[in-house]
Formats: sequence, C-alpha cells, structure tokens
Amino acid sequence: MVNVLLIGIGTTALTALESLMSKCHVQGVVRHTDPDDPVANLAQQANIPVFPDTSQKAIHALVLKLQPDCVVVSSYNQILPPSLIELSTFINVHYSPLPQYRGRANVNWAIINDEPCAAISIHKISPDLDEGNILFQQLIPIHNDDTVADLYDRLNQIQGQNLGETVVKAVNGYQGVKQNNAEATYGCTRLPEDGEINWSASTRSVDCLIRSLVTPFPGAYTYFQGKKLLIWQAKPVDNPPVYVGRIPGRIIARSKAAGFVDVLTGDGLLRIFEVQFAGEERTVAANIIKSVKSSLGLQTSDLLNRIQLLEAQVSELQKNAK
Repeated sequence: MVNVLLIGIGTTALTALESLMSKCHVQGVVRHTDPDDPVANLAQQANIPVFPDTSQKAIHALVLKLQPDCVVVSSYNQILPPSLIELSTFINVHYSPLPQYRGRANVNWAIINDEPCAAISIHKISPDLDEGNILFQQLIPIHNDDTVADLYDRLNQIQGQNLGETVVKAVNGYQGVKQNNAEATYGCTRLPEDGEINWSASTRSVDCLIRSLVTPFPGAYTYFQGKKLLIWQAKPVDNPPVYVGRIPGRIIARSKAAGFVDVLTGDGLLRIFEVQFAGEERTVAANIIKSVKSSLGLQTSDLLNRIQLLEAQVSELQKNAK
C-alpha cells in the first residue's frame, strides 16, 4: 500500500484525509489542531498521528523521518522550496482549472470575476508556482446564487471521490498532462480589507463579491453610520424601478416584516437580508437600517463628524491635563 503524508491546514483537509485513508496508508497529518477539529478527530480515530508544527523546517524533518512514497498537500499557505519537494513525490490539490488561476484565493476570485466554472486540479508539485503536470481535473458550473461555501462543498466532495486513487496512479508511474504555461493566469492573495463594497459598481459585481466572502471567509462589508457593517446575504432585485436620479448606496425601500432593505448600486438594486456589525450578532438588515434616507458606504460627512469628535476629545484631555 502507498505510504502518504498529508499536509492540510484548511477546510479541504477533511475529505482529502478520507479519500487517502480509503486507498493509501496515511502515515500522518500535518495540521494545526483544536479540540473540535474534525480532521484531527478522524485521524485519531484511525490511529493516524497529527503533527501540529506546520513550519517548513518541521515538514522537512518529518519527510526525512517517515520517507513517504508521496506527500499530499491539500490547503497549505506557503510555497514549498525545491530542497523539500525533491525528497519525495509531492502532489497538490488546487481548486482552479489550471493553468488558469494559479496562486491564491482561487474559488473566491472565480466568483468575484463572475466565471462560469470553478474546478479542482490535482497536480504534481514543481519548483514553479502551481506549474506541475495535471494528474486529475474536473470543472463544475458556478450558478447565479452559489456562494464560496457552496463551491467548496462540491469541490471537497469531488476531492474525496478522486484524490486517493489519483495519488496511487501517480506513485505507480502516471505522469499526468503537462500544463500550457502560455495560458497561465494568477490570483493574488486576498486580505480582509479587500472585501469593502463599492456601491457604484454593478449590481452583479456587488452580488458576486458578497457571495465570494461568506463564512468561513471574513465577509464583504460596507459602512453604516460610521461603523463597519458585514453583509452576509443579499440578492439582486429583478426588474427594479429605473432611477435616473441615482445615489449608489442609498436605501430606497425597507420591509420591517420581511427584514430586508433595498439599496441602489451603480446600475440596479440589491436586496440585503442578513447583516452584522463587527463584534455583534448577525441580524436581519431592517433591524439595523431603519430609514430610506440612509446611505451605505463611508460618507465624507461621517469622516468629518468623527474628526470633529476626536478633536473635541483631544481638546478636553489637554484641558484636563493642565
């Protein structure tokens, strides 16, 4: 049986482990753990050791010690150096249609960019970023209302069905298909602050951004009354009224009974259902936004008011210090 070491620190690791356990002998899992971690719990039930040190130095030492036939990477946040990948056969699970969308946050970017499809690619790891031969690839359609969580669920399921068998084929000599580097595209790392909504953008663009950042990601956000407001659920309004006098971000309708508010975008109307002030509980939008005179987004007047408030506070502190 093929001996495998799994490196997996994200949400893809559980089905990766399940698939590898069905076809291989898993020597260990490299992963941060906590008491409720389903990956660690599954490993412990199967008497598979979990190694919580995810540093490259620790992985290097572990590969030298275990001498696995293959090291499988399913969600790791660092690029492995040539000195490490030359120690064994290294295989990576990458959720994009390689050679397109090499790099980071590929499922998020696919929704943000309104792509028709997402994908899973299982490929050999080479020194160049996501460049190695493709051993397995499958595309899935992105539906209009799919969130990033929906796509991860479907891609994880495909990984669970195919990873173990793909690894066994590769260890037994299958070389895969060489990527066409001329067709390569890249996605950069996304940071929480990249999730701010531009209400002057199209309704579709705003909707895509919101759907791309739902839990377990940090959420798309705007500002309301000077406070950061996360938007977790929304959808475009079909056949909206035509506003020739348009202020993007302005609330133009509210339903207390249904809990939603309608906000103007650059070209249409978005209905917002679930929101959350940072540090508070999630709630329906109408519980927070109570007037059609309200606007979403960071307003110049909000900034000026906050500056005046801070100036007054500083002045008071200086007066009291005398």
